[in-house]
Amino acid sequence: MRSLCCVAKTPSNLQPPLTLTPRQSLESAAAYGIIESAADIIERWNTETSTFAKVTSMFYEDKAEAMVFIERVNNLQKTMDLLVSEDPNSERLMRAQRLMEIAMKRLQKEFYQILSMNRAYLDPESVSTRSSLTSARSSYSDFPVMTDLRSIAECMIGSGYAKECVIIYKTIRKSIIDEGVYRLDVEKISTAKAKKMSWEEMEIKIRSWLEAVKVSMETLFKGERILCDHVFESSDAIRESCFSEISREGAILLFGFPEIVSAKIISKKSSPPEKIFRLLDMYSSIAGNWRAIESIFSFESTSVVRSQALKSLVSLSESIRSQLRHFESRIEKDSSKVVVHGGGVHPLTTSTMNHISLLADYSNVLVDILAGSPPPDRSLLPESYFNVSDSDDSPSSELAIRFAWLILALLCKIDRKANHYKDCSVQYLFLTNNLQHVVSRARCSNLKQLLGDDWVRRHVAKIKQFSDSYKRLAWGPVLATLPENRAVELSAEEVKERFEKFSESFERAYGKQSVCVVPDSELREEIKLSIARKLVPIYREFYNTRRSVVVAGAGGGVRNLSSVVRFTPEDVQSHLSDLFSGEGTSGSSYVSSPLSCLSRQSTP
Repeated sequence: MRSLCCVAKTPSNLQPPLTLTPRQSLESAAAYGIIESAADIIERWNTETSTFAKVTSMFYEDKAEAMVFIERVNNLQKTMDLLVSEDPNSERLMRAQRLMEIAMKRLQKEFYQILSMNRAYLDPESVSTRSSLTSARSSYSDFPVMTDLRSIAECMIGSGYAKECVIIYKTIRKSIIDEGVYRLDVEKISTAKAKKMSWEEMEIKIRSWLEAVKVSMETLFKGERILCDHVFESSDAIRESCFSEISREGAILLFGFPEIVSAKIISKKSSPPEKIFRLLDMYSSIAGNWRAIESIFSFESTSVVRSQALKSLVSLSESIRSQLRHFESRIEKDSSKVVVHGGGVHPLTTSTMNHISLLADYSNVLVDILAGSPPPDRSLLPESYFNVSDSDDSPSSELAIRFAWLILALLCKIDRKANHYKDCSVQYLFLTNNLQHVVSRARCSNLKQLLGDDWVRRHVAKIKQFSDSYKRLAWGPVLATLPENRAVELSAEEVKERFEKFSESFERAYGKQSVCVVPDSELREEIKLSIARKLVPIYREFYNTRRSVVVAGAGGGVRNLSSVVRFTPEDVQSHLSDLFSGEGTSGSSYVSSPLSCLSRQSTP
């Protein structure tokens, strides 16, 4: 060591030989030591000279030595940088370069082995699940495989072997992502092929796609982005390049599917209304994952994925708006001549309210989908039908108007269908039943929140108005056969005549109304109780106070009495309690519709 610090003395007339300063001499000695130290461990794991090294993984066999290997290779690279600046042709530098080539082959082998042998551990689901248990900035020291990959990648990149490292990573990881996409049943379908598929086939694919998006965003692409970010944290460019090439193709395939479905549905002039819910499900899936899409595919080179997802949202929006227009048109153009037994709930009411109630469950996405699309003209809504301020232009208010408009279209159609009943009272019972069904469905769905309590109150009042009209028309004539003034004196003949008229009128009314139905149990009991409260007490008083007059006039003959007084108050009560079972027969005659559509729907 001492000689390294001495400078040789030469005659003054000669050029002195190249000499090293003490600092340079120390650096040279240090470089020599670093190279030889690296050579010791690199040669030990040289796959070309050692059978043991050829069949063994350094990171599995001896993790501590693997870390020493990485450290010495990193030091070797720093030394090479120093030697290049001093003498790029030195033998020492050439030896270091040969050692580096051996080390890089070893690390390539280790990198490949770790990636290929730990596919299950490095599965995107496993990565995303483990990462969810830690904070965004937490250390991955608990995930040794990921840490090993990162150490190797940083060493290879720092040593100028980024290309070799990236090729291995892309090859193995892309096969994993492609396999994951395939196993999620996401396949490339042309628009032409989609148009030839039956809706049942397409619906199966849509359901698979919905699950695929969930898994992809929660595990597949998310896990791959986490792994890629961790392994190549030292280089933003490499991180982007790797993730983009690995995931872009599968992601575009995934997010391109809704656009194909939309094209298929739009190409069909008439399609089942329930298709809209699959479209809404797909829209909700993309919209609900939009933040994740922007986060996972945030690189410029993956902007094409974001663009494809956005294009699908636009296509789905257009299809959904088209389906809504077709739905409203179907209501308005419904021409079925079905006459529901006993004035019950019409199939159009049932199907329409089922559809509208389900649509209300998608109100959050419908607000976005319908934004910018002109809502129905508020002036066309009957005054007092829907209480919304003209100054309220909020998206939620406009959506509520759309739902109110759809229901109004249904009620107007139901009003016209009431004309199919010959008996005017049954027309009103039909309107009562159908409006009750509308309100009931609104109350037990998101429609209530959309339309508001005021809308419900107005329609409940309308139900009562229809119900009262039914009771007046159906049972008013029966009540009219009894004297209004209970204290008025009636002759025996007049009493007899009153009893006969009551019996005939009640029998006729019961015969007509016994075929009627009221499906809603609460409404059914309410109507029956209301009729009984008006009719039974008055008839009981008349029966109790005037029956003796008929008995005396009949000479005490029970047979003659029963021909005149055919119903006791208990009989009347019993008959009324049996109403609305729909088991009787009708002898009704034609009576014109009592009110027009808008007058029925707008009158408070």
